[in-house]
Amino acid sequence: MISLTELKTLLAAPQKIVITTHHKPDGDAMGSSLGLYAFLIQKGHHVSVITPTDYPDFLQWLPNNSDVIVYTESEDRAVQLVNEADLIFCCDFNTLSRINELGEHIRAASGLKLMIDHHLEPEDFDDYRHWNINACAAAQLVYDFIKNELQEGELINKDVATCLYTGIMTDSGSFRFPSATSAVYRIAADLIDLGAEHWRIHQLVYDNASENRLRFLGHCLSNKLEIIRDFNTAIITVTAEELKSFHIATGDTEGVVNYALSINGIKLAAFIVDRTEKVKLSLRSTGDFPANEICKKYFDGGGHRNAAGGSSSLNLEETVAKFKSILPEYKTQLLQ
Repeated sequence: MISLTELKTLLAAPQKIVITTHHKPDGDAMGSSLGLYAFLIQKGHHVSVITPTDYPDFLQWLPNNSDVIVYTESEDRAVQLVNEADLIFCCDFNTLSRINELGEHIRAASGLKLMIDHHLEPEDFDDYRHWNINACAAAQLVYDFIKNELQEGELINKDVATCLYTGIMTDSGSFRFPSATSAVYRIAADLIDLGAEHWRIHQLVYDNASENRLRFLGHCLSNKLEIIRDFNTAIITVTAEELKSFHIATGDTEGVVNYALSINGIKLAAFIVDRTEKVKLSLRSTGDFPANEICKKYFDGGGHRNAAGGSSSLNLEETVAKFKSILPEYKTQLLQ
């Protein structure tokens, strides 16, 4: 590991820098990455943001989005930038498997790896770590990294503030999750003072759905929602054929699980979808129920206590049956 002093010395002179984040990036992944990008370019660094995969249209209005390189679309260029980088910032993930094939290129790269993340159990691939599982978002940690570690808060301009506010807003569930502490609200207020137009950001992220997405959501709630009252659990399942019939694009399924969790009395919600290559699970819970424990223990995943994800090599029907078979183990917690 390098020290903060050593890092400050490195950042005092122009460096070749790559910033990357997890596959299928969400609002926090893109907000933290592009917020860090907007900060670093002010210091004269040569910076590239590389995402392992594509990401939702409703995030592509973010400042400097046009500079993002998608690995699956420009593999040779991405690998060259990784190999030439002096510093590689890894935002919103802490294991290289979360960035698919790009992870092995980063593991082999000679550049220093710097992790900014809030997930449990980090892999030891990094040379510098700004990590806190109590942070509501990686974007909160980028803010803390700039303002408190580097003490360069004066470089949080409108572009930086807009990106970081987006990351905090989306990963805190619009400030309704327990992780949205008073400190988070004070950071959000500071970002608004620094130029983040909170009302516009919310509109661009949440009021920007396609017709296909709304029709798909209606189908999920009308036809695919199953309530298991004996365990205060709700499940929505989606087949690969349904994804195709509704012309679902990247990001269109995001947040569907939250509708299931919003039902009165539901403590655990699952969105289980056949992505052809694997079945993906997205779990949400309330209170102290450990959604992340289920994902880690049974579905090769993890995450936060109230928001976690995993995958299954079984088919959709078998995965749903496996999920249901697990519920009795947690009956006491689900019925509290």
